[in-house]
Amino acid sequence: MDERTYQLIGPDYPGNRAEDVKNPGLIWMMGFIFVVSFLGLFSLVPLRKVMVMDYKLTYPSGTATAMLINSFHTKTGAELAGNQVRQLGKYLSISFCWSCFKWFFSGLGDSCGFDNFPSFGLTLFKNSFYFDFSPTYVGCGLICPHIVNCSVLLGAIISWGFLWPFVSKHAGDWYPADLGSNDFKGLYGYKVFISISLILGDGIYNLIKIIMITVREMCRTTSNQTSLPVVTEILADESSQLQLEQKKRDEIFLKDRIPFWFAASGYVGLAAISITTIPIIFPPLKWYLVLCSYILAPALAFCNSYGTGLTDWSLASTYGKIGLFVMASVVGPKGGVIAGIASCAVMMSIVATAADLMQDFKTGYLTLSSAKSMFVSQLVGTAMGCIIAPLTFWLFWTAFDIGSPDGPYKAPYAVIYREMAILGIEGFSELPKHCLAMCCVFFVAALVINLLRDMTPKRISQYIPIPMAMAVPFYIGAYFAVDMFVGTVILFVWERLNRKDAEDYAGAVASGLICGDGIWTIPSAILSILRINPPICMYFGPSVSS
Repeated sequence: MDERTYQLIGPDYPGNRAEDVKNPGLIWMMGFIFVVSFLGLFSLVPLRKVMVMDYKLTYPSGTATAMLINSFHTKTGAELAGNQVRQLGKYLSISFCWSCFKWFFSGLGDSCGFDNFPSFGLTLFKNSFYFDFSPTYVGCGLICPHIVNCSVLLGAIISWGFLWPFVSKHAGDWYPADLGSNDFKGLYGYKVFISISLILGDGIYNLIKIIMITVREMCRTTSNQTSLPVVTEILADESSQLQLEQKKRDEIFLKDRIPFWFAASGYVGLAAISITTIPIIFPPLKWYLVLCSYILAPALAFCNSYGTGLTDWSLASTYGKIGLFVMASVVGPKGGVIAGIASCAVMMSIVATAADLMQDFKTGYLTLSSAKSMFVSQLVGTAMGCIIAPLTFWLFWTAFDIGSPDGPYKAPYAVIYREMAILGIEGFSELPKHCLAMCCVFFVAALVINLLRDMTPKRISQYIPIPMAMAVPFYIGAYFAVDMFVGTVILFVWERLNRKDAEDYAGAVASGLICGDGIWTIPSAILSILRINPPICMYFGPSVSS
């Protein structure tokens, strides 16, 4: 929404008005971040047991963090624990070294290195079917259940194997053929809105399911029940070590309950402050529009947290695009760009922080930590971020030419999001042909698949794919699905060869792969700040016959 982005798009660009400009300022940015960043933390607190214990969502990054923390504090079960720590350290080192090795060949831009290795040939590579040698997502495949990984791969095959090539064949008929890769009027519009339809269909179904179960149980009993009976609880007479450990985790996780009234009052109170403050910062975004956003936000936060728990992908930017598109359409030509971009930031903040908190609750659950401590830590960390993030941005904004196409920090998404807001002003009528019809079909399909999963016997339902997991590659790409499927194949073979070893060490191996790759981002960021670029660009192209 700044002046530079306005000039980059061009004053003559239809809908790009000079009035729809707001340049960064340290004070208003810090105030805006403070009033929107805490709402997500309160939005899903009452559902923490449902997400972590009842649905048993994996949250791979949270699980990997817990494994790493536990490895530093294990004093019992000496032999097994020691072996797990050694496996974690071994694969953490391998993952870190591999990520370092990959960096040398990654060159400048996004088209170099092992991240763009055409494993299955150049034709499939163009449709994003390739293995990018990512330790993180191979590790996620090791942690996530087989049905999740297979659902992700099925979604990739449906979207990138059939649907997007089919839609692309109608370029020039269904949408203009000369559009950019991030233009809502083209193929990108299908990708974003169809994936959103699948996600919302699955998320809304599960949210309604939880509400119905809660109401039914409240009507059935007047006892002081502290949990939602979505799955069967562990029986008191179960005596195996694993069951006893899980029972202990359950007790500690539920002991420090965060009261519903506290979460609800916190959300309402912060929303009231935001509803008053945001229209002052962004006048086109009226108070009643902010109120509508906060009414819908918890449902979207649930969908995002549920999806993150399944696949480790937070699609906060996708939900932000919903807010951007809808608000720009509602406000219209006069102020719609500013209102849309601001609403996008509000929605992204809520759904992202909610998913992060649930990820931390998973870590706390596995490390026997107090839920209240995890919540307070998130509050403190968020408060620190509200100060540090604007200061860091301001340092870069004043020291470098941010957004310049010829500079080191091009900020390409600034142009993309402003153009999205300009398109949103025209409403859904500007979407490509048949896009809304396809969205409705996939939304209904998500509901039907969930009904089948709940109504069919266990022996059948365990093979029915999960729509939320299927939706992720629709938007992200098929390479992510290939990575996770490699992980699930490794685990499957491992289980066939030695099930006990797989059960004992798969989590440690996966955590090592995820943590090693994650730790490498620190030296990688330092090298980037120091403007030290990778020395080699490894690129693959078709051979040229002489």
